[in-house]
Amino acid sequence: MLELLVPMHGIGGRGDLPVPLWLAIYSAGAAVAVSFFALAAFWSRPRFEQTGGTALAALTRLVDGKLVRGLLKLAGLVALALLIGAAWFGSDSPAENPAPTWLYVWIWVGIIPLSLVFGPIWRLANPLRTLSGAIASLVRRTSYRRLPDGIAYWPAVAGLAGFLWLELVYPDASEPIVVAAFVTVYTVVNVAAGIIYGPAWFAIGDSFEVYAEVLARLSPLGRGDDGRLVIRNPLAGLATMPRRRGIVALLCLLLGSTAFDGISRWSAWTSRTGELSHGQHLLVYTAGLVVAVGIVTALFVFAARTTGTADVRPGAVGEAGLPGAFVHSLVPIAIGYAVAHYFSFAMFQGQEGVLLATDPFGRGWDLLGTSGMRIDYAFLGTGVIAGVQIGAIVLGHVLGVVSAHDRAASLFRRRQLRQAQYPMLAAMVAFTAGGIALVTAS
Repeated sequence: MLELLVPMHGIGGRGDLPVPLWLAIYSAGAAVAVSFFALAAFWSRPRFEQTGGTALAALTRLVDGKLVRGLLKLAGLVALALLIGAAWFGSDSPAENPAPTWLYVWIWVGIIPLSLVFGPIWRLANPLRTLSGAIASLVRRTSYRRLPDGIAYWPAVAGLAGFLWLELVYPDASEPIVVAAFVTVYTVVNVAAGIIYGPAWFAIGDSFEVYAEVLARLSPLGRGDDGRLVIRNPLAGLATMPRRRGIVALLCLLLGSTAFDGISRWSAWTSRTGELSHGQHLLVYTAGLVVAVGIVTALFVFAARTTGTADVRPGAVGEAGLPGAFVHSLVPIAIGYAVAHYFSFAMFQGQEGVLLATDPFGRGWDLLGTSGMRIDYAFLGTGVIAGVQIGAIVLGHVLGVVSAHDRAASLFRRRQLRQAQYPMLAAMVAFTAGGIALVTAS
């Protein structure tokens, strides 16, 4: 069944929308535009920049206690060991080995709901942090090298680009041996870097942790300035995203790769690339991914920098410039795109991760009693899937508009506020229309 993982790992085309495509696009674009003009009329001061949230002292003591932290670390280590063990020593067939589904569905897609619901929990369970810390203790390492100046988020961007290339370009990405090699190399590189540079490495170099932390900014559960857990307005948490170099590239890479995922499922694309040789496939798909990411990046950076034609309040922009000041508004859009593209994939292929877990090493076991069971494709109707897809994209863009407007209110003077945001509004509408077209066209 895992043959589905390659041709349908992202949702390509849906021709079963409950409304005509043109009406869906116009309605979504109008929702984003109306949201903007309503904000411009009634929202002239920033509301999210200084919001702290309500401290949760008891929950903080529980989560930060040795027992809970120990259990989270143990869970992370067990999950990593099972993933690597199944990938290396399980069945050679993608249809019988759970490792590809665990990586591409449970981990990559599962990071989204996990981070949105539980906030910055990935960092506590991250097995790579645990391993590097344990090894550093064993060798009695007491000091670490300083991270190079200007490194910012670029290591995480590079690692994320490698993973997305594997997922979206490499034709044998679902082969267990490929998964085994990738996870092993990724683990060794990051654990080694953690031993050399210390825990600070994972905040900028471990792509999965950085991605999880970015998503967790939109969670109602976060950490206050004093380190305690707080319940907050999710958009206020989003406004705290660091404006460091590389963060724009990270978000645009996420958006552009999801866009390419949709394009590569179109019949117009597959009909022209279906007969390519292995080398040609790599070349064409790599070029397509690069172009898609480049277009998204150029559109966002141009829109953000064009807002600079209005005077910006002194000292209001960080080291990443105006694109960095507005990049947090891309987070809900990236989440909306991901939900739209991966929702049905996660609901259906995710079941396979449970079914195959009954015999993770291909030894004929039936640990969970699920041997012989099959994926239930009937529990979700096409109308529900299409509704979730469109709803996720529209909601993501509306939240993006709200976040961008609130940031603009802190950057620009009131008389310039509406005019300064027109380029960003145009980009948001374009992203909305393009996102709906990508998940609905066939």
